[in-house]
Amino acid sequence: MSETANADRRVGGFPVRGLVIVLAVVAALFAGLIGWRAARTAAPPQSAPPPTVVSAVVVQPQSVPAALESVGTLQAVRQVTLAPETIGRIVAIRFEGGARVGAGAVLVQLDDAPERADRAAAQAKAEFARVQLERSQRLQPTGFEPRQTTDQRRAEYNAAVAAVRQLDARIAQKQIRAPFAGELGLRRVNPGQYLNAGDPIATLTALDSLFVNFTVPQQELGKLRVGGPVEVSADAYPGRLFHAAVNAVEPLVGSDTRNVSVQATLANPDGMLKPGMYVVARLMLPPQPNTLLAPATAIQTSASGDSVLVVRGGKAQPAPVQTGRRIGDKVVVTTGLNPGDVVITDGQLRVQPGARVKIAAQGG
Repeated sequence: MSETANADRRVGGFPVRGLVIVLAVVAALFAGLIGWRAARTAAPPQSAPPPTVVSAVVVQPQSVPAALESVGTLQAVRQVTLAPETIGRIVAIRFEGGARVGAGAVLVQLDDAPERADRAAAQAKAEFARVQLERSQRLQPTGFEPRQTTDQRRAEYNAAVAAVRQLDARIAQKQIRAPFAGELGLRRVNPGQYLNAGDPIATLTALDSLFVNFTVPQQELGKLRVGGPVEVSADAYPGRLFHAAVNAVEPLVGSDTRNVSVQATLANPDGMLKPGMYVVARLMLPPQPNTLLAPATAIQTSASGDSVLVVRGGKAQPAPVQTGRRIGDKVVVTTGLNPGDVVITDGQLRVQPGARVKIAAQGG
């Protein structure tokens, strides 16, 4: 039995225990060789990416101008459609469309020959009545002329003078004059044309002063006052502001819109603005204190709303914000920021949320 046990402990003349030890050593050497070669061929560990260089500003509360903004329309303070008061045939046109004319300038002359002939006859009668009245006045003190005759001749003279003045008025109606200085519109008549009373001839507009008509919501009624400043801008002149002042506030609130109509007067000495133009009217209010402004370039707009990237602990963190009106190149931020926050203004597109950043330029 001892010979059989000795035979089980040997394999090919070698002891089993020794063979196991040899195999284990060989396996360990082989594994170590593989690990050594893998360590030599493995790539070195990558270092963290450098921080992204950005520009930023520190948001601080400040006082900003406040305004009520509305779309308005320009209206001429003085504008008329020229038309005759009486019928007649045009014998002369003394203006061109688009010309500037002074107050009292004769623009159209209607035929007044019959009226002038009647005036000459009436003037002769008035002269004769005057002579008769003077004769009666000389004879009355002598008793050769009764007082009743003198009074009658005085009445005849006054009636003759009135007839002359009536014809003067009819002759004046044959002339269409400019009631004030301004710019004429397109000519709508031609020489020889027969006009009826009220037929349009042309428009006359004074461009030196304009009305700005706009509306504001009824809840802003308490902020309206006569003389309040209004800034006006027009698409035709981008970047330019015109200054007006409130001259009237409609006492009735619109029943359909619940808006209040406001009218401001705008000086327009160079005639750049024209009646009928749409403009943006900003009714200036007292400055609004403790307002946070962020550069417009810092605002990122997406489907989920507006946001900015704020630098906190050297990293960029997104912050949702609500914005208000724009003032120059800055935007009012109503919620989402606190005084002293550092907001990235340039380089946001290269920055991932939570990434490290380096501020190259910082403003206030």
